[in-house]
Amino acid sequence: MNSEASILLVEDDYLDIRNVERELKKINVNLPLHIARNGREALEMLRGEGSPPINPLPKVVMLDINMPKMNGIEFLTEVRKDPILRDLNVFIMTTSNEDSDRFAAKNLNVSGYIEKPLTFDTFGGKNGSTIDSFSLFLDLLKMK
Repeated sequence: MNSEASILLVEDDYLDIRNVERELKKINVNLPLHIARNGREALEMLRGEGSPPINPLPKVVMLDINMPKMNGIEFLTEVRKDPILRDLNVFIMTTSNEDSDRFAAKNLNVSGYIEKPLTFDTFGGKNGSTIDSFSLFLDLLKMK
């Protein structure tokens, strides 16, 4: 059983996965990164369906919205209904500027909203709320 903090990245695009890994390294976040290719796979990893669950639960879930099989909003809906998973800190990562996506994510109690491509250098460049998202993101990763 691993008691170390970790991050769950739910992303289907290989280049976006590599980008997140690179950006985390840049800011010296060296936590284990679990990768799921869609919402269904992420739920299986969190619940331990088919393999042992991620234990303890990840400090942060970085969630893409547009994915096959189960998209980010569907995944988040399932997580918020699950008594064990419902308090997970979820940050939405998306290229989508759709207000409907933001509204749905906000109603599902996301911790923050990150626009792709992810670069921590320019995080918060467009509006103040993403800076808040980023500082919360870092605080959550540093908490033991």
